[in-house]
Amino acid sequence: MAKNKNAKIHEKLEVVQKGFANGVATNFPLNDKQKEQMIEKATKAYGEFLTALDCDWKNDPNSNDTPRRVAKAYVNDLWAGRYTPMSPITSFPSDGYDGIIIERNIPLTSMCSHHHQTISGVVHIGYIAGEEGQVVGLSKLNRIVELFGRRGAIQEQLTSAIHNAVHQITDGNRGVIVTIVAGHNCVSCRGVKHQGAGMVTTKASGVFRQNTNLARKEFFDSLKINNGGHQI
Repeated sequence: MAKNKNAKIHEKLEVVQKGFANGVATNFPLNDKQKEQMIEKATKAYGEFLTALDCDWKNDPNSNDTPRRVAKAYVNDLWAGRYTPMSPITSFPSDGYDGIIIERNIPLTSMCSHHHQTISGVVHIGYIAGEEGQVVGLSKLNRIVELFGRRGAIQEQLTSAIHNAVHQITDGNRGVIVTIVAGHNCVSCRGVKHQGAGMVTTKASGVFRQNTNLARKEFFDSLKINNGGHQI
């Protein structure tokens, strides 16, 4: 029963059209054989790309295996969320707990779908379980960030995608809030070339969109707490 429920929920996690850079691949999910075939095709294509840029990569000992390195990096790491599904998510009864559940400083490594430059920062997630609601294991929030972060992305859409996924897996929640604080390499290494600029995006629903009950304030206040001086 739980596995069937998780499968149905997983179908609702995607909010972007298949094949788009910030969605899953057209043939998602890919098995190991399909991934290797993709790596082979991408290796050839990236070699042609380097050649078009007048790079003598074949005769350069530092670059003669670069096309395959890049192809493997995309399939197995940088865009892994496009090809590999997330493991089933287990949820549990909240047992009457009606306070805010927050996980802060979840590491984010993603890639700008415009210029294929890195986006790096942290994600803060909060939600409140309903009276008959469900809570999820802490690591599952990290897995959601990895699933959507390891693709092409724009930060605004990534924030919404993570919010939607948390909303779907916390049945009966009273509200969900997601904040991303990140730096974009496409700003620092091209165009205006400004170092140190950061982008903050927030998506909130339920009680977190209301200021009258102070839930939103409590969430942001909690991000200022330094854990009693302990490093986490």
